[in-house]
Amino acid sequence: MNLRLTRRVPATGTATAGERKSPVLRWPAWGWSLIGVLVVWGIIMSVRPGAPLDPMMQALSLAPFLVLVALGQMLVITLGPGNIDVSVGTIISMSSYVSVAIGATAGPLAGVAAAGAAGIAAGAVSVIAILLLRVPPIIATLATSLIVTSATLLLADAARGGADASLRAFVNAKALGVPVLAMIVVGFSAFIWFLLRRTRLGLSVIAVGQSARAAERAGLPARLVTAAAYLLSAGLAGTVGGLLAAFISPSTVLGTSYMLDSIAVVVIGGTLIAGGRPVVIGTWTGALFFVLLSGLLNLVGWSVGAQNVLKGVLVVLVVVIASTATGTARSTTRRFAASLSGNRSAEPLSVPADTTHSGSERDLVADTTDHSPQKEKLHG
Repeated sequence: MNLRLTRRVPATGTATAGERKSPVLRWPAWGWSLIGVLVVWGIIMSVRPGAPLDPMMQALSLAPFLVLVALGQMLVITLGPGNIDVSVGTIISMSSYVSVAIGATAGPLAGVAAAGAAGIAAGAVSVIAILLLRVPPIIATLATSLIVTSATLLLADAARGGADASLRAFVNAKALGVPVLAMIVVGFSAFIWFLLRRTRLGLSVIAVGQSARAAERAGLPARLVTAAAYLLSAGLAGTVGGLLAAFISPSTVLGTSYMLDSIAVVVIGGTLIAGGRPVVIGTWTGALFFVLLSGLLNLVGWSVGAQNVLKGVLVVLVVVIASTATGTARSTTRRFAASLSGNRSAEPLSVPADTTHSGSERDLVADTTDHSPQKEKLHG
């Protein structure tokens, strides 16, 4: 069953057949982050002349880890305002120790799988708090983060040794100068794109992000979709922890920077903070932008604290500009306040979901009270 998601556009007149068929070229949501990649790349080359591809190849060695975390964060953010997983950083740190401990006896593949499973277990705590206890997502994942931090300290005290040599060789392997891990993550990113655009589960994530109440009235399992997004986000964070244990080494602060960076990458990459519009390509352009930017700032001597301040400012600017440009600022504020209060009925819906069936297609249309001149169209 195909599910097409649109927002109603107030009628301003009758369009002619030619107007309806004429193609409209739109600037891609990930376009600005791509420009940022090219600009920072050029600045690095001017500051430190050398082989033109060297900075990009170095970025491709680090970006896959951030992309994997950002893909999970993107799914969570797509669910709508208030949905942010702040536990991914601590899950990465915890799972790095799990991977080494299990890998020492069962092998590196089992170690990475155990790291992913540990992440899913941590994500289950967040899901229980969000869906059963009705704790706001940010608070629930923060509580999970505190629990996971305690587990990380216990694992660190008992840790002995490091990652398996074969796993270290894998995460550092290159083919024709390109990191093998980057190629694998590109393939996984394509799978996530397919999941979001061609499967019922993925389209349901977008529908819930557009309007949870409309999605529920259309018969979509909003609670199950929410659980799946948080579990996948935590599982990916756990997997990244297992891989980073071999790329760097296990540490109690290994994933500290990934919480802020994953959110920043998702927002800079074009995913709508109001929910309902994931941008998979944007996780790559956003990740490469931040990796290159960090390299440039390290090159000119900026501290980690100053870099985080700059990243935070960039994220705020992008959110403000995107909200203003799409007209979602007011409705996003109302929906975010509703999510914190747990009052789902406060979502800005003036008309219940209108579902019609034609063959194997279903059209889900959500109307909002934000009567801007033109509503954004979300393509499933």
